[in-house]
Amino acid sequence: MLKKHIIPCTVILSLLVMAQVFAYTLPKVKTTTTTPTKKDNPTPIVTKSEEPEFTLAQLAFAEETLPIGDDRVSNKMMRVLASFSYRNVQTNRLHRKAAEWFPIVEPILAAYGIPNDFKYMPLVESGLRGGTSPKGASGYWQFMPGTARMYGLKVNSKVDERKNLKKSTIAAAKYIKELYGIFNNWALVAAAYNVGDGHMKKQINRQNQDNYFKMKLNRETGGYVYKLISMKEIMENPVRNGYKTQKALIAYTENQSSTVE
Repeated sequence: MLKKHIIPCTVILSLLVMAQVFAYTLPKVKTTTTTPTKKDNPTPIVTKSEEPEFTLAQLAFAEETLPIGDDRVSNKMMRVLASFSYRNVQTNRLHRKAAEWFPIVEPILAAYGIPNDFKYMPLVESGLRGGTSPKGASGYWQFMPGTARMYGLKVNSKVDERKNLKKSTIAAAKYIKELYGIFNNWALVAAAYNVGDGHMKKQINRQNQDNYFKMKLNRETGGYVYKLISMKEIMENPVRNGYKTQKALIAYTENQSSTVE
């Protein structure tokens, strides 16, 4: 009888000992997160997911984004943007001109209720080439003589106010605002500024399409808004597009101001 009682007691004692062992060795699950100490992780590790990545979804003109999932639009945007890279443009004049022009252009656009992104239009219109076009367009906003006079600019043998930044910007703001009253879309307004409102209305009716990015237009107009977006991108993110750091740009432009027109 004694032996029968010893065996169950031994089993019970063994189970109690094992329970104490597991209660001591198993770690408790922590419900709060802790910041790794220098000893735990002496070198911070930045994973690819934590790095900011550039995507076409970040690009827009006057808050109008590119159509998502359209390979034709995406490929065209990347081609035009690549043409504005430092490797191809290889000049910081644009940044210097922006620093000179934007403080004058921005408040005028704002006063007429025009999106700030239109400030890049003079850089595309005259900043890349300058002078007078073969068709006769001239000045910061590349006005034709007749259009310039329609919006209050003097253009004659003695004076050409297309080359006055403030006056020509006021004229451009009036014209752009008028175009918006016709098209009610800023991308179409920019395209119409380039090709003319009559031609733009004709293409919209002919194609039964009023989305600029989905329309088939002539080479220059079809790429015009893409150029504006690209100009905006290199102005706002110069380093990402191969240009110098902002500090280096300031030093560069100060050194080059006497030699660059």
